[in-house]
Amino acid sequence: MRRLLILAAALALASQMALLAPRTALAGTLDRVKETGVFRIGYRADARPYSYQDAHGHPAGYIVDLCRVVAAALGPGVRPQYVLVHAGERFKSVHDGQVDILCDPSTITIARREIVDFSIPTYLDGAGILSRQSAPVQRFEDLAGRRVGVLIGTTTEQLLNRSLKDLSVTATIIPVRDHRNGMDLVENGKLDAYAADRGILAAMLREGGGRPGFALSKRYFSYETYGLALPRDDSAFRLFVDKTLAALYRSGRIHDILAKTFGNAPLDPMLQAMLVINSLPER
Repeated sequence: MRRLLILAAALALASQMALLAPRTALAGTLDRVKETGVFRIGYRADARPYSYQDAHGHPAGYIVDLCRVVAAALGPGVRPQYVLVHAGERFKSVHDGQVDILCDPSTITIARREIVDFSIPTYLDGAGILSRQSAPVQRFEDLAGRRVGVLIGTTTEQLLNRSLKDLSVTATIIPVRDHRNGMDLVENGKLDAYAADRGILAAMLREGGGRPGFALSKRYFSYETYGLALPRDDSAFRLFVDKTLAALYRSGRIHDILAKTFGNAPLDPMLQAMLVINSLPER
């Protein structure tokens, strides 16, 4: 009888734990943020003009500003906590729960959606190649026999490897630790070219009134659609972020945020179309 009572108690405890497990699993990002009052924003140090550290070491950039809008929509009782993430670990930081949202120029891909979810698009960019004016690179074929740097774990790395292989172009691909390092290696003659998102390359060239001696490819080698990376299978949080972004686009306030980073130049027609398409109605 005693054994039966012990067994019954164990079964009852197991049943209670089973009932509690789904509620724990369903406690998503919005519930946790509401409980703790902290919204953890992942950002990069080196992805200007989208996500970077400014001269004072503070988070800055167009996509960081979008996440500040999301943070404000969570309510006055929530404070943003900024977490610096490395490019190669950024999706893992979302998957492992180190950050609640990733605010950097992350291209939406099917493979990445196996690890994280994405918001509606936030920007359009594409790959470009930085080189020296004395030996400019305008085509993949121009890389033949040259040393080209790229940031590991990016869609640009995948594009570079695939395109050179398809074109039977032999080049030496050298991994770099960050975008600034890539540019410095080109300037010092240790690389012949550096491949990255064109907007990031253009922003580095504009710093300090311009960097002479460099050439930026005129063409886009790819088109990249950015989105905010979010925890997988958290539909309530994803819907909240999408609603916030769609309202930002519909209201036209997105143009003030764009102007803060990119100035008042007319928007690229493709970017303008992206904003219109994603100005989803509330009802």
